[in-house]
Amino acid sequence: MERVLWYALRMKIRLGGHGAYHHQYHIVWIPKYRKRIVKGDLKKFIEKRLFDIHEHHPDVEIERFSIKEDNLHVVMVIPPKYSVSAIVGKIKANTSREIRKEFEWVEKVYWRNEFWSPGVFSSTVGIDEELIKRYVDFPPVYNCLGHLSA
Repeated sequence: MERVLWYALRMKIRLGGHGAYHHQYHIVWIPKYRKRIVKGDLKKFIEKRLFDIHEHHPDVEIERFSIKEDNLHVVMVIPPKYSVSAIVGKIKANTSREIRKEFEWVEKVYWRNEFWSPGVFSSTVGIDEELIKRYVDFPPVYNCLGHLSA
């Protein structure tokens, strides 16, 4: 059973063996070369496989996510005993391997054993978490010139 304490009306504090924490992160990663290929069945597959991290790390919690053709945004809670890069690395490695097994056409797009770009963006989510969650749910739309559309 998860031990939880609520702080500041909205902030869910997790209780561990030696302390309490609220380590919430906004994490973004992209397919290799930012190719716009994450759509249709591949998108649905990633949506399901994203939560496989719970099998080995049940205390890691994915609160929200948004999958676009060329990026993936995730708001997740990672306990302090894990590094953000280790958890994200496991998610990316596992989903990449499973994608290449399930979708043979990916080998024609990426000729090596790769799918995700090696980089990642991460930031902590603080008091302004509602703004970040709204951005994940409704990301801004850019036109073909890279300008924000009204």
